[in-house]
Amino acid sequence: MNFEFATAGRILFGWGAFEQTPALARSLGRTALLVLGREGRHGEALAGLLAGRGVRSFSFHVDGEPKVRTVETAVGLARAEGCDLVVAVGGGSVIDAGKAAAGMAMQPGNVLEYLEVVGDGHPLTAPALPFIAVPTTAGTGAEVTRNAVLDVPERRVKVSLRHPSLLPRVAVVDPALTLTLPPEITAFTGMDALTQLIEPFVGLAANPMTDGFCREGIARAARSLVVAYHDGSNRDAREDMAAASLLGGLALANAKLGAVHGLAGVLGGTFGLPHGAICARLLPFVMDANITQLERGSTDTTTLERYREVARMLTGDSGAGPRDGVEWVRSLCAELAIPRLALEDAAEADLDSVIAGAQRASSMKGNPVALSDDDLRAILRSAD
Repeated sequence: MNFEFATAGRILFGWGAFEQTPALARSLGRTALLVLGREGRHGEALAGLLAGRGVRSFSFHVDGEPKVRTVETAVGLARAEGCDLVVAVGGGSVIDAGKAAAGMAMQPGNVLEYLEVVGDGHPLTAPALPFIAVPTTAGTGAEVTRNAVLDVPERRVKVSLRHPSLLPRVAVVDPALTLTLPPEITAFTGMDALTQLIEPFVGLAANPMTDGFCREGIARAARSLVVAYHDGSNRDAREDMAAASLLGGLALANAKLGAVHGLAGVLGGTFGLPHGAICARLLPFVMDANITQLERGSTDTTTLERYREVARMLTGDSGAGPRDGVEWVRSLCAELAIPRLALEDAAEADLDSVIAGAQRASSMKGNPVALSDDDLRAILRSAD
């Protein structure tokens, strides 16, 4: 058994943890690039608190999923204002934008030189600026991962800027920041978190540390995602989902993902669909395809047993079989009103391109079985 474990330098979790952010920032720098979402939720208050601690801040707003030019603009602002610290407060896109800006601020060259798949994939050589990640959604776990996902529309794909130096210096996870999330965002991000707990648990790079994170996270998401969707003010459910998201991030950063994320990255880049909605829609079909292969004479009984354990955790039924887990996820998607992929008008050439891109994706390498192009096409058509 060989594995590595890496995460943020420090993790603060709990109600009111956000209030510690100004003091943490003061300990790491004097001038902060403050990366926020479109509406800048929590940004104005934080900027005032930072000023009170003697930390100047310059706000940068991220409108949608970050692109290469988003990062380059943020880096330009950080350099122009002499920022020695980056603080990102927002969903996964905001965290990824801040992470990439911190990583590139002192780096020579442009982002594409370091981007995987569509770029040169060079390793980062200059140190990253200290980075504090404060998620306001419960889904991506980006506050504890070493990659930033960037949209490259001209290549119709989302790919990662990836390096150990991108791990945040501090992750601040405060469930209170998720209390006002609307139901649809709660559903999409929550399903992303659940997928990021199931895929590492059944994947090829599972290890004893990530197994523990996945078991705890799956149980919390199974009991609380629907509750948080219907009653966003439920503090117990919001705390469970914030923990599930964090645990999913810890798992995916130290074990690989699988075919859901292999397809989702390309589908999102090609058709512009929300990442969490794609993951939610694909999850039961990918689970079913993997289980089918495992049942067709595979000698890998261990993974099939893991799918059985997933089913038991999801359903709470000690006698549940692997496909009971698939049906539970299908029912969950129906209750959360997860939309179809709506690919009926997509040309076969577009699907061919999605499948080829997915087969090259790093996430696909963690899937427990090798899925053929025909398998992936069947998944896409079933999820449509």
